[in-house]
Amino acid sequence: MARGLFITFEGGEGAGKSTQIKRLADKLRAKGYGLTVTREPGGSPGAEAVRHVILSGAAESFGPKMEALLFAAARSDHIEQVIRPAIERGNIVLCDRFVDSSRVYQGGAGNLEPEFMATIERVSVNGMMPDLTLIFDIDPAMGLERATVRRGDEVADRFEKETLEIHRKRREAYLEIAREEPERCVVIDAAQKPHDVEDVVTAAVFAALEAHAGAAGDRAQEA
Repeated sequence: MARGLFITFEGGEGAGKSTQIKRLADKLRAKGYGLTVTREPGGSPGAEAVRHVILSGAAESFGPKMEALLFAAARSDHIEQVIRPAIERGNIVLCDRFVDSSRVYQGGAGNLEPEFMATIERVSVNGMMPDLTLIFDIDPAMGLERATVRRGDEVADRFEKETLEIHRKRREAYLEIAREEPERCVVIDAAQKPHDVEDVVTAAVFAALEAHAGAAGDRAQEA
């Protein structure tokens, strides 16, 4: 069975990732692709329990290093219980946030040592890196305004409530990742109208699928 394709969606608060994941998932299902849609923190029963601890702010008082370790533990469980089995079945996996969120939220904006972040990333990911990462780029002020409207009467979560300056640092950290890994990352202007964003997402994903299928065919011929 051919290996599946692992696609992650990244970006700041209010960038519209969830909307675009749903639209893309509908298109892929309509074309008959095997599909797994998941998220972080969370995605597996153990990781969902950790998600509640993190987003409620219960771990905030222990500092960014403890939060990073919690994220890493949740990610390890998520990968081994959900992502890796789906990829091995040949599914396309769409994941709302993944390792780049930890790099940005705990590493860059959290000021944790690069060596520490690299170590826990290596252990938790265990080789399961995305084939394609879509980074939804938006001015943080606009993103937070969108997030406020979306949230309604609900309380802002652990990350939404932080200062605009922190959100700006996160945006720059995402763009730096994209500059460092252009072969994996595609930056998308998330300030566009949703259907325009959708067109860019669709083009990027189907190009990746075509390349993936071509590479699989080459490997089959070599075998």
